[in-house]
Amino acid sequence: ELAGVKLDLPLLAKLSEGFGEQLTELERDIFRLSGMEFNINSPKQLGEVLFEKLKLPAGKKTKTKSGLSTNVDELERLAEEHEVARLILNYRSLSKLKSTYTDALPKLVESSTGRVHTSYNQAVTNTGRLSSSEPNLQNIPVRTDEGRKIRRAFIAPEGSLLLSADYSQIELRVLAHLSEDRVFCDAFARDEDIHTRTASEVFGLFPEMVTPEMRRQAKTINFGVIYGQGAFSLARQLGVARRVAEEFITNYKERHSGAMAFLDACVRIAEEKGYVTTILGRRLPIPEIASANGNVRAFAQRNAINYPIQGSAADIIKKAMVNVFERIRREGLKTRLIMQVHDELVFEAPEEEKVVLEQLVRHEMEHAVPLRVPLKVDINHGRNWSEAH
Repeated sequence: ELAGVKLDLPLLAKLSEGFGEQLTELERDIFRLSGMEFNINSPKQLGEVLFEKLKLPAGKKTKTKSGLSTNVDELERLAEEHEVARLILNYRSLSKLKSTYTDALPKLVESSTGRVHTSYNQAVTNTGRLSSSEPNLQNIPVRTDEGRKIRRAFIAPEGSLLLSADYSQIELRVLAHLSEDRVFCDAFARDEDIHTRTASEVFGLFPEMVTPEMRRQAKTINFGVIYGQGAFSLARQLGVARRVAEEFITNYKERHSGAMAFLDACVRIAEEKGYVTTILGRRLPIPEIASANGNVRAFAQRNAINYPIQGSAADIIKKAMVNVFERIRREGLKTRLIMQVHDELVFEAPEEEKVVLEQLVRHEMEHAVPLRVPLKVDINHGRNWSEAH
């Protein structure tokens, strides 16, 4: 928080202008496909255009008078029917990036330091992960072109570089440790790519035959099944028939019987004790687990499963942050830890400290908390955050 992050303000201004032009173009295309002009940001007007004028199949209703839902899930469903829904999704996403980042970030620069200083909150998320606000630096998409462009505006001063250290598949490694699941433990011990291994097992192929698309699907399955995703939701996300998704889930649960038994035990413990704990003993009370309301109880059961895994990942990265900070101070380095984004730590370092910093950060992060499987950290560096990711 105190160190802050340096921004490339001319680049942000240029991006803001470019995003504005893209939004105008998208607006024109949306109006052309709709056959009329309307307020794209009005759920009521948008609903009228989609469901009354274009006669697209209606989905779930909202609790408001405006009628049918136009939220992200519904628009993604409609995008399969009509291009206008896909364009509206793009419009919303780009509009949010422009207002939240390219327009807002320059106004948040502290005049005395010339840098942006976010606030990290310790007690906002249920799992204990840090959250970031004013500005939220944890929500910039990493996989879209627009997100990468915004990350290019986070820069290192002259003579310095940004170094990003990211835990690889930490939640699955935590699950392997807690559950002692044989398949997970074996894969991590061999330093295999867990998503490629899952894909090879799900599709019945040798690992070298797995395509990037198959690996992406396997990643969805890995996290979806663990966090209780049902066949209907998984089928939609993967773009496959429900029957195929059910088969994926059944096969997955059979192969990872150790992990599944652990997740069931988390729910039982919560029912018996009224709480669950993380790897370091941090406790989350879940009194709702005894609720007579089925929806409330189901939400509590999901919490009982999520918290030991995600809360333990939070414990590990916080421990790593403390240890890295102590080492940097002890060794008299000028490097500063400037951002924490989920499983990633970002450092601003003088160029001459790069080699020693890489070794120091890797050691402290990979040994923050001893697990049955190795923790692995991916490290990259560059002049800006995009290059360093």
